[in-house]
Amino acid sequence: MTGRFPLMRLALQRRRRMIVALAVGIAVFEALIVVITTTVTPGQIFGAGGRQPPGVFRAFSGSNGDVSIASYPGLLGAGLTHPFWIALQLTAVGSLAAAAVAADVEAGTIELLMVRPVSRARLLAERTAALVLVSLLLNVAATLAVSVGVALAPNLRDAVPQSGVYAAGLLGFGFALCLTGPALAVSAAGRSRARVVGTTIALGAAGFAVNFIAMAWAKAAPLRFISPFHYYTPGDALAYGAVPWGQFAVLVGVGAAGVLLAFGLVARRDLAP
Repeated sequence: MTGRFPLMRLALQRRRRMIVALAVGIAVFEALIVVITTTVTPGQIFGAGGRQPPGVFRAFSGSNGDVSIASYPGLLGAGLTHPFWIALQLTAVGSLAAAAVAADVEAGTIELLMVRPVSRARLLAERTAALVLVSLLLNVAATLAVSVGVALAPNLRDAVPQSGVYAAGLLGFGFALCLTGPALAVSAAGRSRARVVGTTIALGAAGFAVNFIAMAWAKAAPLRFISPFHYYTPGDALAYGAVPWGQFAVLVGVGAAGVLLAFGLVARRDLAP
């Protein structure tokens, strides 16, 4: 192991094609959302005849407040909570989190790494850094695509401040970190790549479902606090032009707690396959 951060560089190099594909895919998708938003006025979606979308549709625009999907911030927010956007984020988190520990244990290659002068903490730290960098790259790509689109479209420029675009991007990074922590903890404790990927997908899918149910059914409203989508609200950020720092802190705090748990687990576990 020579050079600085060899494990992080190796993790990125091995998945460079996937990383490039995810970054390009998310940028192109958000650019398409911007194009669609500029060609269809919000009122044409639900507002014909004075109708307004049900309040539960705020879940699809990434809002806990008054931002309707039948608005420019709501339509752009829908692109940042779309299943495709979520799937790309989950792909990055699940793939690199599984490779952090569990994949090497499953393949029996973890012992080859440990015979070199590499501590367990360094192994996990560098691979965690690789995952964080990839999540940052994806959200930067999505944010820049939306930012350029808003800057070039007069109708969007009047309705969505650039500060809101960057606030939504920062929230997206916080959302990725929120999933990263638990995924790494499962990887640090597990012996199967599939279990880590499955857990990551379950967290994303179940989180969205819980938030939707909580917004649709008053009796289930308290459940919204356990969903990351209650705190990841790009529609609100796009509309108001500010980062909801309390919600961002919750997302990052959950991620940090998961990472700390992962370090504790990997320090004590048996790494034999």
